[in-house]
Amino acid sequence: MPNSKAAPSVPPRADASEALAADSFALAPVPLWLEDFSGVKRLMESWRAAGVTEIREHLAEDPDLVEAAARQIRVLDVNQRTLDLFEAASLDELRANIATVFSGDMLETHVDELSQLWEGRTAFTSLAVNYTLGGKRLDVQLKARILPGHEGDWSRVLVCTEDVTEREESRRLLAASEAFAKGLFQHSPISLWVEDFSVVKELMDEVRERGVVDFRTFLDVHPEFVARCMSEIRVIDVNQHTLDLFKAGDRAALLNRLGEVFRDDMEPHFREQLIDLWHGKLFQQREVVNYSLDGELLHVHLQFSVFPGREGDWSLVQVALTDITARKKAEAYLEFLGKHDILTKLYNRSFFVDELNRLERKGPLPVTAIVADLNGLKAVNDTLGHAAGDALLRRAGEVLREGVQKPHCAARIGGDEFVILMPATNEAEGKHMVAELEELIEVNNQFYAGPTLSFSLGLATSLETERLEDTVKRADRRMYEAKRDFYVEADEARRAAIVAKGSEG
Repeated sequence: MPNSKAAPSVPPRADASEALAADSFALAPVPLWLEDFSGVKRLMESWRAAGVTEIREHLAEDPDLVEAAARQIRVLDVNQRTLDLFEAASLDELRANIATVFSGDMLETHVDELSQLWEGRTAFTSLAVNYTLGGKRLDVQLKARILPGHEGDWSRVLVCTEDVTEREESRRLLAASEAFAKGLFQHSPISLWVEDFSVVKELMDEVRERGVVDFRTFLDVHPEFVARCMSEIRVIDVNQHTLDLFKAGDRAALLNRLGEVFRDDMEPHFREQLIDLWHGKLFQQREVVNYSLDGELLHVHLQFSVFPGREGDWSLVQVALTDITARKKAEAYLEFLGKHDILTKLYNRSFFVDELNRLERKGPLPVTAIVADLNGLKAVNDTLGHAAGDALLRRAGEVLREGVQKPHCAARIGGDEFVILMPATNEAEGKHMVAELEELIEVNNQFYAGPTLSFSLGLATSLETERLEDTVKRADRRMYEAKRDFYVEADEARRAAIVAKGSEG
């Protein structure tokens, strides 16, 4: 009978279990590390003994402590997948270059890991940054657990470092893209609004469901619908240029006072915008009027667009407003120049001709014309200079602008000649106008020193068989008659003054 052999010191089943565990570690498809955190535990115990209660504050006060804790971690083993990921030929090479692997941003994420251990957890997770031995950045999803039986000293910690670089890079690119888009929005040189028109769409859909086909006629009958829709627009965001344009200190100040921005002349424009939306025009352009919070009138070019993918509910709409106030003022000034005399601010000869033709065609009749010639302008120019003559003309403009109101108009048609056209006015009403002008002239002469302002006036009212051009000619002839009388009287007054002076001598 063969001699019996001594029993092995380790049961075969335990050997098999350990071998399986070793094989599982070595052949795992994810990078695994077996590490010793006992030095970290001793370091934390020393901090507690020193009275530290808030570890994050403690590490923030002395960031070098984070690196000191990291140096306490001992790498016991790694699997092949770890060596491949970190471009290491062996465990010894990885250990020798561990400072390269755990560098830079790694220390920032290590604070979170230490905090979790400080709180008594036996497992911790973090999103960390490591580096391969070749210097390549790795974003890793780190998951660690203190192995059972080692909770007292943390001498065995299993760490998995999943490579999530591609995922994190995509996230960073997306975040950068969003930041870029937000930057474009915030710093755009035009006013941008992001709005929610979903309730407006619901209201319009309800109208359509009621069988309405002619939306414009519906708005004629129900004008309050426009105001209702305006009140249901929700502003989601505005950019900085919007706050600057509308003189708002901040976003809240603007949104709380939108009633002051969109008022008066805005409603007719919005009505047309609703009609375009009714007909499916989800991109629109038009010139509209808004107001800044300090009451300034703003002319803006509006571009309205429903965001792609939101055509079904209009829940995201972008409105771009370009300030064209300066352009509109320039256009208005050019239009003013085309119809007005710059010196007197009255209408010019071109406007007078057009208005005479318009009244000839459309009336209303009768039309009374008053031709006014400024007395003494040549003498003022010759004796006092053209600056004094221009000042006298400006005074003439002041009187005529004050005395002649719409639908009547006054125009300067020559150097010292003016015409007043008064539609739907008879001769008696025309004479009343002459009397009012004479009163205004008297007041003007009391207000100003210098040359006396006076007009020679001629009045005529159109006849049924007469062209208006002939009416103006009749008024012109009567003006010349008045002018002759003016100079005769002036000459007689001058002669009388000379005689009186001679008799005194």
